[in-house]
Amino acid sequence: MPHQQPRSRTGRTPCAARLVRGAAVAGSLALLPLTAACSGGEGEAADGSKASKSPAISAVKAGVVAPAKVEVIASLTGCKPKIRIEADELRQGVCHTKAVDYLVTTFPEERFKETWLESASMYRADFLVGPRWIISAKIDALKKFRTQTGGDIVSYSGMGPSTAPSPS
Repeated sequence: MPHQQPRSRTGRTPCAARLVRGAAVAGSLALLPLTAACSGGEGEAADGSKASKSPAISAVKAGVVAPAKVEVIASLTGCKPKIRIEADELRQGVCHTKAVDYLVTTFPEERFKETWLESASMYRADFLVGPRWIISAKIDALKKFRTQTGGDIVSYSGMGPSTAPSPS
């Protein structure tokens, strides 16, 4: 005897799309209480005082390091970047402010960041380095950005030829 498809209350066989749609709705409804519980008190800290409106200050207080997205990191540093490189291995945005010009570079994988840093070590430069992102700027700006984004400051002295005259 051949196996029959289950029938709904109306006597029709449910189609796969209807089953998938129902599963998606049920999954969404199951997650709704979790997202509502995690949303917090709309700008109020646990102690009842008003939380900072700045995401950068909140992130640093929480010990969070900025995510690997050019626009997010740039906004934490007070800039709206102009994307100048959009490649599989990296994205890079240029920031121009009154105080400093700098680059924000993000990578889809940590290995791409490591390769980039290895190449950059040939030059005299300072970088603020986080998970899958780098900010290239003057050291004073990097110190300020570090309080806003997290990460570590890395300095390279360069390995290329010196521009100073030789002692001979």
